[in-house]
Amino acid sequence: MAVFRRGRYSVRFADGPADVEAAQRLRYRCFRGRDGGEGLDTDRFDDDCLHVLVEETGGGKLVCCFRLLPFADGSGITDSYAAQFYDLGNLAAYSGRMVEMGRFCIHPDWRDADVLRVAWGAMTRYVDEEGVELLFGCSSFQGTEADRYMDAFALLKERHLAPKRWVPRVKAPRIFPFSQRLRLRKPNLKAAMQGMPPLLRTYLVMGGWVSDHAVVDNDLDTLHVFTGLEINAIPSSRKRLLRAT
Repeated sequence: MAVFRRGRYSVRFADGPADVEAAQRLRYRCFRGRDGGEGLDTDRFDDDCLHVLVEETGGGKLVCCFRLLPFADGSGITDSYAAQFYDLGNLAAYSGRMVEMGRFCIHPDWRDADVLRVAWGAMTRYVDEEGVELLFGCSSFQGTEADRYMDAFALLKERHLAPKRWVPRVKAPRIFPFSQRLRLRKPNLKAAMQGMPPLLRTYLVMGGWVSDHAVVDNDLDTLHVFTGLEINAIPSSRKRLLRAT
């Protein structure tokens, strides 16, 4: 993917250790440094990933980043970040190209909705250029108290569960089995959308689906759901909007 520009922002792959470190520093601030501390968020997957940087064109400030881990098909999915938390044996049979998107974050001081739009525009270009058929990852709710997000989880249960052939099974020691626990609950749609993370909302409007349980991740102080998006299932009108971006 060549440098991608739109309005105030440009998107590019990291070019060397300094760029990767800048992404790790932003990740730390978003995921671990909520008390104002500084540091680097790193793990063993960084060396194998493509790191994507969204920068303000005027001053070059890094305002968003995420990383991509591509797979030729589902046979390698057990080497993904998500496979630490979910049994992805069903997806091992997936025959198409796939990519895991992870550590997506936007600078906490940035309030411009165009950042998310531009990031997805660049992601769309990558998917088109590489022939990706499945995009997947972990979508996170801040904090580990499920009570804050009951309507959001009820909506996921009612409308957005993974197809049975692909559904991730339980692997993590601590989970919130929302599909089972909330089977009789009807969501308040306004409260559900208010509690839904922006990245997950974007997945869902494109036809994305989720696991039937959330993982309690004490390391990052989040609850997350496995999220999948089959590219062929994205509505044509939505694809046109993404490519226009």
